[in-house]
This record gives sequence, C-alpha cells and structure tokens, in this order.
Amino acid sequence: MTRPKSFQKLLVANRGEIAVRIMKTARTMGYGTVAIYSEPDAKAEHVRIADEAVCIGMAAPSESYLKIEAIIDAARQTGADAIHPGYGFLAENDALPIACEQAGIVFVGPGAEAIRNMGDKAGAKALMEQAGVPCVPGYQGEDQDSDKLLKEAKRIGFPVMIKATAGGGGRGMRLVSTEQEFLDLLQSAKSEARNAFGNDIVLLEKAILNPRHVEIQVMADHHGNAIHCGERDCSVQRRHQKVIEEAPSPAVDPELRERMGKASIDAVRAIGYAGAGTFEYLLDGDGNFFFMEMNTRLQVEHPVTEMITGLDLVELQLRVAAGEKLPIDQSDVFYSGHAIEVRLCAEDPAAGFMPQSGRLELWEPASFVRVDHALRSGAEIPPFYDSMIAKLIAHGSSRDNARRKLVSALDHTVAIGLRTNKNFLSDCLSHSVFAEGRATTAFIADHGDDLMAVETTREARAAMITAALMRAGPGNRLTHGFYTPLRLARGERAFAPIVQAFRNGACHVEMSGEEPLELCVTTVDGPRVTLELNGATSKALLWQDETRVTVHYQGRSYDFLDLTFQPTVAAEAAGGDGKVRASMNGNIVSVDIAVGDTVEKGQKLVVVEAMKMEHTHASTLSGTVTAVNVTKGMQVSTHAVLVEIDAA
Repeated sequence: MTRPKSFQKLLVANRGEIAVRIMKTARTMGYGTVAIYSEPDAKAEHVRIADEAVCIGMAAPSESYLKIEAIIDAARQTGADAIHPGYGFLAENDALPIACEQAGIVFVGPGAEAIRNMGDKAGAKALMEQAGVPCVPGYQGEDQDSDKLLKEAKRIGFPVMIKATAGGGGRGMRLVSTEQEFLDLLQSAKSEARNAFGNDIVLLEKAILNPRHVEIQVMADHHGNAIHCGERDCSVQRRHQKVIEEAPSPAVDPELRERMGKASIDAVRAIGYAGAGTFEYLLDGDGNFFFMEMNTRLQVEHPVTEMITGLDLVELQLRVAAGEKLPIDQSDVFYSGHAIEVRLCAEDPAAGFMPQSGRLELWEPASFVRVDHALRSGAEIPPFYDSMIAKLIAHGSSRDNARRKLVSALDHTVAIGLRTNKNFLSDCLSHSVFAEGRATTAFIADHGDDLMAVETTREARAAMITAALMRAGPGNRLTHGFYTPLRLARGERAFAPIVQAFRNGACHVEMSGEEPLELCVTTVDGPRVTLELNGATSKALLWQDETRVTVHYQGRSYDFLDLTFQPTVAAEAAGGDGKVRASMNGNIVSVDIAVGDTVEKGQKLVVVEAMKMEHTHASTLSGTVTAVNVTKGMQVSTHAVLVEIDAA
C-alpha cells in the first residue's frame, strides 16, 4: 500500500469534469494543482484552471491518459508529490499506485492489492462471500472455454448475466435470456471487454430481473476507522450505464440502510481497505440485497451523497491519503433532504443513443443547481472518451422538490451545437413511474417507447416554431407576406412548413397535418428572441450554421437539418441507396461481411467503437455487397461509407 504522508502539490491524472471538480477542492485545501492532457485537450477547461499543465501524448488521445510512465514523469517535472486518479482511465489500475510507491509519490486511493482484489469481479465475489456479504449465485472460474461457460449458464439457469471481470460502466455486460443466444452474446461481451479493458475474462451470474441498483458509499482511513455515508439509488440505467442517481433510495428504510451499511463496513475491515469506495448491490422486491462489485474509487454519482450529508468526499480522500484520521465517525453522519443527479451526455436518443462529437456552440448551465462540468461555449467534444459531458445535481427538502427543481434546471440549461440527451432526461424525471419512486433497472426498457413518444409528438410543433423564427427572427426579418416554403429534417422525419412573415414580426405558419400557428417575434437580441404565442410571451433561442438550425424553446432543444435550398432529398436520406454510413467517429472493431455476400435488411455488417461503446451498423436493405471500404482497426469519420450494397 502507498504509504500516507503529507504533500503539497496534487496532479490529477484525468480530464473533464472530474479533474475540474477535484482541483476545486484541492485548491480550497491549499494544494497546488497540475493537469495532464493529450494534444487535442490542450484548450480543455481542466488544463485552463490548473496551476500547471503537462502534455503527455497525441497518438490515440484516450490512451494518453493511460501512460503511467508519462504521468509519473509529469509529476516529477512539476514537483507534484501526490496523484489523484479521478474515475475511469487508471483509477482502478493497480499499476498506478505501484508506480507512485516506487517514485515516492502519494497515491490518493487504496493500495494496489485492494484495487487488484476488488477489480477482479470474480475474486471480489469470493472475498465478499468469505466476509459474509450476500452474493448472487453464479460462476467465476478460470475455465473460459465457450462450451464450459454455456454449461455453467445452463446450470445457473436462464436468464443469466455475462460480466467482464475487469469491467465497469456497463461495458462487457450482456443479459442472456435463452440458451440459443448465449454464444453470440458471449462473443459480443468478450469483444467489448477486450477493447475496453484489454481483458476478455467474464463471469456469469443469475440475473435478478427488475431489481433496484443500490450502492453504499464508504470511507476508511489508515488507522482502522471506517464509515458509510448512506446509499445511492442508481436504478435508472441504459445498457447497464447509469442515467439518473439519487440519495437516499426510495426503496431503502432506516433498518435496511443499517444492514447494508454494516455489511459494507464489515467488508471494508475484512479486506483492510483505506480510502473512498463504493459497494454496489442488487436489491430485490423483498428487501434482499446481493453484492455485485466494489468500486475502489470516487463514483460519478458522488455529488448526491455530498448534497445530503454536507461532506466533501474529495476532501476526505485527500485527508486519508495524507495520513490523517477521519475527522468524523458514524454518529456524525446525518442525512438532510433528497438529491438527484442526471448525466448530460452528448448522444442522440432518437438514434439509439448514438454518441455525438463536435463543437458545443453555446453552453449555458442552469445557475440554481450544482452543475459539475468542464465546458464552455465553443468547446470541442472529442470522439475519444465517454459521452458524458456534465452532471446536474439538485437538492431539495423532499424527493419531489428535488425532482421538480432538476426538471427546471434542465429546462434552463442551453447546450447547442450537437445533440444531447437533455430532453430525454427531463422526460424520465417527469414520468409517473419515476416521480412515484417506483423505477427499477427495467425503467427505460419498459417505458422507452413512452419516453421517446414525448419527443416525437412535439417535433412537428417545434419545426413550425423553428420555421417562423428562421423567417422573422435573428438576421432574417422578412416582411413581404409571401408564402415561403421550407424543408427541415430531424432523423428520419421530414417537415415542410410554409411561412408568411409580416411587418412587426408577425408570422403565420402552416404544415400538412398540423393546426396553423400564429406567433409574433417582438424582440431580437443576437440569437435570442421574445415571442408571443397563444396569448403568452415567452423566450426562445435560434442558432444556425450552414446546414443546421436549432431552436431552444420552453426548456427543450430541437435541431433540424435545413434542406430548403438543397436538392430534393434523395433515397439515401432514408438509407435506401444501399450505402451504410458511419453514425459517428470511431474505430472499426469488426467487419462481418465481404464483397459478393448476400445480406438481408437489418443484418449486422460492421461494428464501430466510439466513446468506449460498441455500435452495430446493419444493412439498410437486402441485396449483394459490392464494396467493403473498411478493415478492422481503421479509424472512420461520421458519415463515411463503410459498405455498399446493390438491392436484390
């Protein structure tokens, strides 16, 4: 274990919002701060706010943050005598604390042995069973032969969960419902784990359907003291990645909290753990909890615990790393109110939550809730990292108060330039099942159609308002009263509003299948407008570039392709030209067809990895493959033609 000692300067071996968040606390405690960065991150916010910054690489930018030798050299170069890993990247890699120990640098986290023991999910389960912590039945053996794993899955009984033992963030996880799909999903899980972690070993667990995902935050020092800070409910997930987190859990009462907390503290003491950590459990409907894994680091969702306890978990981490005793014991941990966090991601929910990269033209976060971010207007969102770009956290006197406040905060947050899940998050928070505290891990799977329908039903109206603002808003105050047709597109939907713009900003908009719209633009201030609609005055924002137009109105953002002056939309707009295009910048993980192959519509052709997730690209029609333009390992850009098919 890295020996604790006092230090003066902290290097944060991470990027983005977590690097910024750690540096803020470090600065209040009097520590100097050092950032590291890959060349594409040279102008990133975490670099800007640090006292010093060191470039550690260019090639494969995501891998730059994994170069332990370069990180240690950066610490030596700047005189940093402590390193905080944040989360992701090297946070749970036992090689970093070993390198710190050898260099005489304090590692802000547990020792290498604890990271190694708990980072292997199979080994961690064995240790927890020895410590008396309830575990899910399963298989975590060394034999990884496919037939052996299938045999064990049949013994456990379907449905089963495949989990990468070195995994995290939902990567390398697959839910298998039947024996027939096991081998395909096993191959997919192993491939994703190998690309994400360099390790494709998996374990199997009995799938507990529709559970709650509840975790316990712990903190322990090097003097034998340990506390838990209550639970967080992380049940709202998509593809095993958390979307919404809250504390306390609507499903946990004081008696259950005490039992889960005690089990976690017993486990901490059994493994001799020091630092911040999180025990993750599945909670069934009868109040039974089962250990899933322990994360030996700070969690993305740690702010909700901070909001209800008043504790600064990063401060406690730094105090423990410096050899101090915890300044509080369990009797000092109190809970006040309720906190909810949402993860704002650069992704397109309408396109299967496809990651987005590009320029964030305008960023204005809500001012009345906590927002953890490393963004500013004009920031570039690269394709190399996780899609999360910010976290919004609301605290209230009650759960419903916090929920309403967070919905309002999303409404007052402007993120324009690339698509985000902002509208989707608002719809999740507003759904009756979540509002009533009944959401389980099946929430998005069960209610996804309803959630997406909210967006779809509003798109036509948004297209009409957008058309009006394009003709009577910023930079285009037409007043001739002629009928002006426009063509807008969003995903696979096309809109053809017709606008009459009169003097003083009055507009009449018609569109097939919709009620006519009458509005008046009363003031224009840059991209911002004030308009009157249905007898009410409200504000909107219109942002345009060469091909896109985005409107932010009544708390929601809608972006459209402006096809008004483009040639008539060809069949390729619907994917009917037989060209399969990359849906994002990324790396080719697999190519499953060759020239001359006959394929069916919907058949898997190519898998692209972007933002640490794999995305299958399927055939858009049935026919014969005439060209395969990519090979495994290639980097591709958005809209690049991967495969060409002649229709049958």
